[in-house]
Amino acid sequence: MAAIPRKKSPRAPSIPLDEALDRALKAYDKERLHATPTDVVAQNIGYKGANNGAALSAIASLRYYGLLERPKEGFLAVSKDVESFRFAPSEDLRKSLLMQFVRNPPIFAELLDNYASGLPSDANLKHELIIQRGFAPATAETALLAFRRSVDFAGYFDTPTVVSDAGEDADEEKSPSPIEADETVRQPTQINAQVSATNSTHPVRDEDCIDRIPVRLTGGRRAWLLIPTPLFSADKVRLKAQIDLLLTEDEYDE
Repeated sequence: MAAIPRKKSPRAPSIPLDEALDRALKAYDKERLHATPTDVVAQNIGYKGANNGAALSAIASLRYYGLLERPKEGFLAVSKDVESFRFAPSEDLRKSLLMQFVRNPPIFAELLDNYASGLPSDANLKHELIIQRGFAPATAETALLAFRRSVDFAGYFDTPTVVSDAGEDADEEKSPSPIEADETVRQPTQINAQVSATNSTHPVRDEDCIDRIPVRLTGGRRAWLLIPTPLFSADKVRLKAQIDLLLTEDEYDE
């Protein structure tokens, strides 16, 4: 009787992001962004070579996170994003890159989109990986551990502060000049006009230097973004990270 072929689980990292990033930074310190033989990269990240399953699994995980690239057959290179993280001038940029890394594995991005308000229990996630997504039980356990730890490490569900308080004013003085010419940031007068036309019960208080921007949610609900004036470049990075986090599933509901 012929043996039943073993079902292959979907691709997912086997190590968490913090461990993968640490290994990628070690490889960067040795090779920078140069194309390097796979066997040498394996040695740079802590293995004797690339001819064993553990090394290959680790290398695959680094590639899923977007930390390693394959410029040509038999060679690997540390990604430019790792270099950007290594020399990031601000914690906001590092945070933005971490959010990107944790979403690079497709299975991680899908889970984060499905549970945008926060992750359910491990038992719930493991059931989805095995029953709905076709993971083998052992592989699902490994992927779940890597996923949960990566999300915690990236601070994916941490809520950034949108409106600065008095304690942050001193830090803002060190920030770059306000974004005045950036077309992606609308002028306050334009925002005020939109808010007034949309909901007259929530007028903008000019004396507070804050603009209220309505955001439509599912089920006829609304959220309001409070945008301080002036808006700095660091603020823009935070806002983008928060908007990515709070994306709704309107396209599936409509």
